[in-house]
Amino acid sequence: MIELRGVTKSVPSGTGTLTILHPLDLSIPHGTVAAITGPSGSGKSTLLGLVAGLDSPTAGHVIIDGVDITSLDEDGLARLRGTRIGFVFQFFHLLPSLTAYENVLVPMEIAGARDAAARATTLLSEVGLAERGHHYPSQLSGGEQQRVAIARALANAPPLLLADEPTGNLDTSTGHSIIELLLGINRTRRTTLVLVTHDPELAARADVAIALRDGRVVEHREQRPDQVASAPVLARAEG
Repeated sequence: MIELRGVTKSVPSGTGTLTILHPLDLSIPHGTVAAITGPSGSGKSTLLGLVAGLDSPTAGHVIIDGVDITSLDEDGLARLRGTRIGFVFQFFHLLPSLTAYENVLVPMEIAGARDAAARATTLLSEVGLAERGHHYPSQLSGGEQQRVAIARALANAPPLLLADEPTGNLDTSTGHSIIELLLGINRTRRTTLVLVTHDPELAARADVAIALRDGRVVEHREQRPDQVASAPVLARAEG
């Protein structure tokens, strides 16, 4: 369960203060898909960064599975992100000097996982890249790089997966295959999935849809799981 209680975010701006997020209360149940939408500058990525513990609210509390992460120090936040949160970025952020396999392997080596090598191979297979593990990011298409990034985000089996515009740097067809992959992960793993997106298709298929404008929630829709269109299990369309 993700809970935001009275969360605000403001930053200095000139001689005054710019409010990026106005007081916000939200809850996202475990195992659901939540889509955060809104125009550029509405506060979407800021909200995701607060949930990830990458930024601190000006006021309020962010609570993940009963833990108030706003009370954690940097070491505590690092441990939280390393074990409980996976992050997928719009521009992939793969290490260019490492192969796809090595990019997936790194988080598990840092965590000291015993079965890291076998798990990295399995994760690449699950995202449809079993034969591409020895390739470097420069040798992969955008869709393939994003699949590697998703496998890396899942490396330590986090219960929460956050994605910031995961299809924003991809063409329509490839973006669709990434959507199916992410929704399939939610279905098979029951991973809580929170996405920032401009994609109306994805928002329509989410269990929870949150629309922001000027740092305020202007729409908060929830629907029962049986109302959400089913996603194929770990779709493997190439992209």
